[in-house]
Amino acid sequence: MTKLKGSIPALPVVNIPEAVAFYEGKMGFKARHQEDRFAILTRDGLDIHLWAACDHDWRYKFWLVLRPVSTGAESFLAGTASCRIEVTGIDELYEEMKASGVIYNAETVVEDQPWGNRDFPTLDLHGNLITFFEIVN
Repeated sequence: MTKLKGSIPALPVVNIPEAVAFYEGKMGFKARHQEDRFAILTRDGLDIHLWAACDHDWRYKFWLVLRPVSTGAESFLAGTASCRIEVTGIDELYEEMKASGVIYNAETVVEDQPWGNRDFPTLDLHGNLITFFEIVN
Protein backbone atom coordinates (compact mmCIF):
# COMPACT_ATOMS: atom_id res chain seq x y z
CA MET A 1 0.00 0.00 0.00
CA THR A 2 1.32 3.44 -0.93
CA LYS A 3 1.73 5.97 1.83
CA LEU A 4 3.02 9.53 1.59
CA LYS A 5 5.67 10.07 4.25
CA GLY A 6 6.66 13.71 4.14
CA SER A 7 7.74 16.60 1.99
CA ILE A 8 10.72 18.87 1.70
CA PRO A 9 10.31 22.55 0.88
CA ALA A 10 12.49 23.63 -2.07
CA LEU A 11 12.88 27.39 -2.09
CA PRO A 12 14.38 29.54 -4.87
CA VAL A 13 17.11 31.98 -3.81
CA VAL A 14 19.39 34.29 -5.79
CA ASN A 15 22.61 33.50 -3.95
CA ILE A 16 23.22 30.14 -2.27
CA PRO A 17 26.11 31.18 0.05
CA GLU A 18 24.23 34.28 1.27
CA ALA A 19 21.03 32.27 1.79
CA VAL A 20 22.89 29.54 3.70
CA ALA A 21 24.50 32.16 5.95
CA PHE A 22 21.05 33.67 6.60
CA TYR A 23 19.42 30.34 7.46
CA GLU A 24 22.30 29.39 9.73
CA GLY A 25 22.72 32.77 11.41
CA LYS A 26 19.10 33.86 11.69
CA MET A 27 16.93 30.74 11.65
CA GLY A 28 19.03 28.12 13.42
CA PHE A 29 19.46 25.75 10.47
CA LYS A 30 22.76 24.04 9.61
CA ALA A 31 23.97 23.28 6.10
CA ARG A 32 24.50 19.56 5.61
CA HIS A 33 25.24 19.92 1.89
CA GLN A 34 26.16 22.94 -0.22
CA GLU A 35 27.05 23.45 -3.88
CA ASP A 36 27.07 26.52 -6.13
CA ARG A 37 23.42 26.05 -7.12
CA PHE A 38 21.94 23.88 -4.39
CA ALA A 39 21.98 23.47 -0.60
CA ILE A 40 20.33 21.29 2.00
CA LEU A 41 19.72 22.84 5.40
CA THR A 42 18.49 20.97 8.44
CA ARG A 43 17.09 21.77 11.86
CA ASP A 44 15.64 19.26 14.32
CA GLY A 45 15.48 16.60 11.61
CA LEU A 46 13.62 18.83 9.14
CA ASP A 47 15.25 19.60 5.77
CA ILE A 48 14.85 22.63 3.55
CA HIS A 49 16.34 22.64 0.07
CA LEU A 50 17.54 25.85 -1.52
CA TRP A 51 18.07 26.10 -5.27
CA ALA A 52 19.68 28.89 -7.24
CA ALA A 53 17.32 31.07 -9.20
CA CYS A 54 20.29 32.79 -10.78
CA ASP A 55 19.54 33.14 -14.49
CA HIS A 56 19.56 36.86 -15.27
CA ASP A 57 19.46 36.48 -19.07
CA TRP A 58 15.71 37.21 -19.16
CA ARG A 59 16.48 40.87 -18.40
CA TYR A 60 18.19 41.29 -21.74
CA LYS A 61 15.73 39.51 -24.00
CA PHE A 62 13.59 42.01 -25.83
CA TRP A 63 11.94 39.28 -27.89
CA LEU A 64 10.20 37.57 -24.97
CA VAL A 65 6.92 37.49 -26.86
CA LEU A 66 8.48 35.32 -29.56
CA ARG A 67 10.70 33.22 -27.27
CA PRO A 68 9.53 33.15 -23.66
CA VAL A 69 11.89 32.65 -20.74
CA SER A 70 12.13 28.95 -20.03
CA THR A 71 15.26 27.93 -18.12
CA GLY A 72 13.36 27.44 -14.86
CA ALA A 73 16.08 29.20 -12.88
CA GLU A 74 15.20 32.82 -13.61
CA SER A 75 16.24 35.20 -10.85
CA PHE A 76 12.74 36.68 -10.62
CA LEU A 77 11.57 33.37 -9.12
CA ALA A 78 13.52 33.99 -5.89
CA GLY A 79 11.13 35.11 -3.19
CA THR A 80 8.02 33.68 -4.85
CA ALA A 81 7.79 30.44 -2.85
CA SER A 82 6.26 29.60 0.49
CA CYS A 83 6.01 26.69 2.87
CA ARG A 84 4.51 25.82 6.23
CA ILE A 85 6.58 24.05 8.88
CA GLU A 86 4.96 22.25 11.78
CA VAL A 87 6.65 22.80 15.15
CA THR A 88 6.16 22.26 18.84
CA GLY A 89 6.78 25.21 21.14
CA ILE A 90 5.46 27.87 18.78
CA ASP A 91 5.72 30.69 21.35
CA GLU A 92 9.38 29.95 22.12
CA LEU A 93 10.19 29.73 18.39
CA TYR A 94 8.42 33.03 17.78
CA GLU A 95 10.57 34.72 20.44
CA GLU A 96 13.71 33.19 18.90
CA MET A 97 12.79 34.37 15.40
CA LYS A 98 11.79 37.80 16.67
CA ALA A 99 15.16 38.19 18.42
CA SER A 100 17.01 37.18 15.25
CA GLY A 101 15.11 39.70 13.12
CA VAL A 102 13.25 37.42 10.69
CA ILE A 103 9.81 38.66 11.77
CA TYR A 104 9.25 41.12 8.92
CA ASN A 105 6.44 43.17 10.43
CA ALA A 106 6.42 44.69 13.92
CA GLU A 107 2.72 43.80 14.25
CA THR A 108 3.28 40.09 13.54
CA VAL A 109 2.32 37.84 16.45
CA VAL A 110 1.46 34.18 16.94
CA GLU A 111 -2.14 33.91 15.78
CA ASP A 112 -4.83 31.40 16.63
CA GLN A 113 -6.39 30.16 13.39
CA PRO A 114 -9.99 28.90 13.08
CA TRP A 115 -8.75 25.53 11.71
CA GLY A 116 -6.97 24.66 14.97
CA ASN A 117 -3.44 25.92 14.39
CA ARG A 118 -1.38 28.69 15.94
CA ASP A 119 1.07 30.22 13.49
CA PHE A 120 3.31 33.11 12.52
CA PRO A 121 4.98 34.08 9.23
CA THR A 122 8.61 34.91 8.50
CA LEU A 123 10.54 35.85 5.37
CA ASP A 124 13.91 34.50 4.34
CA LEU A 125 16.68 36.64 2.87
CA HIS A 126 15.21 36.53 -0.63
CA GLY A 127 11.56 36.98 0.40
CA ASN A 128 10.26 33.41 0.50
CA LEU A 129 7.43 33.07 3.01
CA ILE A 130 7.96 30.51 5.77
CA THR A 131 5.04 30.07 8.15
CA PHE A 132 5.64 28.12 11.34
CA PHE A 133 2.60 26.47 12.88
CA GLU A 134 1.62 24.31 15.82
CA ILE A 135 -1.50 22.13 15.88
CA VAL A 136 -3.48 22.84 19.04
CA ASN A 137 -6.68 20.83 18.39
